[in-house]
Amino acid sequence: MINLMSHNTLPKLISAGLAIAIFATNAPAHAKSDYIKNYKELDTLALSVNAVTAAEGVVIPWAIEPLANGDLLISERSGTLFLLPKNTTTLTKVSGLPNIDANGQGGLLDLALHTDSKQNQWLYFSYSSSEGKGSGSNTALMRAKLSSDHTQLSDQQLLYKGEHNSTKGQHYGSRIVFDNEGYVYFSIGDRGSRDLNPQDLTRDGGKIYRLHENGNIPSDNPFVKQKNAKHAKHAVWSYGHRNPQGMWFDNQNNILWSHEHGPRGGDELNIIKKGANYGWPLVSYGVNYSGTKFTDLKEKDGMQSPVLHWTPSIAPSDMLYVTSDKYPKLKGKLLLASMKFAFISALELSKGKVVKQYKILDGIGRVRSLAQGSDGFIYLGIDGQGIKRLEPET
Repeated sequence: MINLMSHNTLPKLISAGLAIAIFATNAPAHAKSDYIKNYKELDTLALSVNAVTAAEGVVIPWAIEPLANGDLLISERSGTLFLLPKNTTTLTKVSGLPNIDANGQGGLLDLALHTDSKQNQWLYFSYSSSEGKGSGSNTALMRAKLSSDHTQLSDQQLLYKGEHNSTKGQHYGSRIVFDNEGYVYFSIGDRGSRDLNPQDLTRDGGKIYRLHENGNIPSDNPFVKQKNAKHAKHAVWSYGHRNPQGMWFDNQNNILWSHEHGPRGGDELNIIKKGANYGWPLVSYGVNYSGTKFTDLKEKDGMQSPVLHWTPSIAPSDMLYVTSDKYPKLKGKLLLASMKFAFISALELSKGKVVKQYKILDGIGRVRSLAQGSDGFIYLGIDGQGIKRLEPET
């Protein structure tokens, strides 16, 4: 039972990429960001819940995707897709995945059902793929049909595959969300090449992408018709990111939220705007893991500042907006987990700002994924522990 009372020198950019970056953004920067200097300063929100084991045997549960009938789909980063049927604790392997290059932080990553999945049965998922030129792999987005019994995938369609494969094992991203108009967004991290990828629009990595549901590129994407960005990746929606591993689309206010890992310090929560540059690695609240600086800039004209940042880093994972009546104190709040410090942060949002931040479930473990099931319960994917269900005490 859990009873809660209350990351040397300025980066050298590819000249072509820098030129594109200068001309690409026309979005205004945020005002100076608000932040908590130390996670220990967060107030604790009083909750009383039981964390009940829903399933064991998933080591790195990257994503949990609830199905309408109460079943859960769970991605294991090493390359297995599991089905957890309603009212059982037994995991079943789902067949039909593509070849996955599971290495380092790569593997089978996020899951997202199409908004009309009852009719079309499409399941979208991101993963590390070795297809294409060069050694190593990069993040890919695929969709496939989920069988009626939820145990098989068929009709695979590769929607996007990041070019410039890398043998580096870090910063694949990746989360997937849909907006009100049916566009799909997904992220690819900088792949451990901060001085090469994030500010260069001709290269994949350090970007958030926007596609039609079938993988076609929308004609109104920001770099499709840019005169000074004719060689840019047309799927790019925003750039200058490090490693976005959490996204949520606020349907009511039509806002795309994302957070990303900083280096040593400077984890960020951002509102994602069309064509905007989020600065990495030219601006950052963080430093190198060794403690040395790579930039003296925390803000810069023409670059988006975070809505919130965490210094020291908390290592944020998944995001979940709570709508369930089972948790009155959490309803209407945005949850994200600190993998580093083993707690969940509950954010109160108002007009695109964080007005209050609480710490809940302190000591719960390294929470990798969050989901709200069709039963109204919140499910946590915890590294090394499997899947937990939060049941309010009665």
